[in-house]
Amino acid sequence: MDLCGHATLATAHALAEDELIDELVGFHTRSGVLTARVGDEVTLDFPAAARTEPTNVDGVAQALGVEPQEVHWVPALREILAVLDSSRTVRELRPDLPAVSRLDGIRGVIVSACASGDEDVDFVSRVFLPSVGIPEDPVTGGAHTALAPFWARRLGRDELVGYQASARGGLVRTCLKDERVLLTGRAVTVIDRALVARC
Repeated sequence: MDLCGHATLATAHALAEDELIDELVGFHTRSGVLTARVGDEVTLDFPAAARTEPTNVDGVAQALGVEPQEVHWVPALREILAVLDSSRTVRELRPDLPAVSRLDGIRGVIVSACASGDEDVDFVSRVFLPSVGIPEDPVTGGAHTALAPFWARRLGRDELVGYQASARGGLVRTCLKDERVLLTGRAVTVIDRALVARC
């Protein structure tokens, strides 16, 4: 895998919890060096995922059960970004996951919309990756490398807050810096190997 937000955030958090790093750690990956800064939250420094101009994808409206306003190809992720008409549509979406997995040459689908005025976030999203065994990803760092530059251009601000509206859900603070995206969120230790070893 070229880039994985879950693994990068969790590893940085675990290293900090075990006091193996002070604050900053770098990971050598196929996407280059990815850094994580750990404090009360974790900030990941990832390459921004460029998108192409709007594209047509056969079957995407049928797979999603709604006609997107726009569809963009994100080559770095091998995914499409489907822009929907409202955050409510994103939240209530019930896609045909087998049909999503059959979309030709596409690893997955990111759906997103600008947040409504009564929400404390700037945009909402969901990510469906059934072709790789993930029906819906709860919170996706990789997707935000495409969402951050997309919504920064649309909204005219480099610092935004996104909400990934999966069943678990999660907030991701994004900051666009040139060709990089800073993603900030929280990590929680669920199992500690030292504790397990003592049991």
